[in-house]
Amino acid sequence: MRIWSLHPKYLDSKGIVALWREGLLALAVLQGTTKGYTKHPQLDRFRKEEDPIESIKGYLWHVFLEAEARRYKFNPEKIRGWKDVPPISVTAGQLVFELQHLRKKLRTRNPEKCSEIAPLKVPDPHPIFMRIPGQIEAWEKRTRKT
Repeated sequence: MRIWSLHPKYLDSKGIVALWREGLLALAVLQGTTKGYTKHPQLDRFRKEEDPIESIKGYLWHVFLEAEARRYKFNPEKIRGWKDVPPISVTAGQLVFELQHLRKKLRTRNPEKCSEIAPLKVPDPHPIFMRIPGQIEAWEKRTRKT
């Protein structure tokens, strides 16, 4: 599961479709309607919020808006009734880490999109997140030091 902290505008078509599916899975986990992924570390930042379910719905709303701008057909009924929620902080280090991770994926999957995001140094966060100074988030799983 990858719940990107990056703005969804940086994702290619496969990435945004996967994000929608994984975001809906995260919603199901937070609602307690699934048994898998219940301890996934990327959900920690939503669990810490006053209303975790509304926070993930707000996250998904912005993914929906990006998909709609691209004329994709995502079903907004799946996040029916979402409300505005306060922004969630994300570190600049996390955003840079995710940008590097996304570039690795795009090099083979979508070289054109990879070239498009190549000049970025510190990317925009997903609209529900607010960038703050700091290193990679503690919840990020890494196989090696970055």
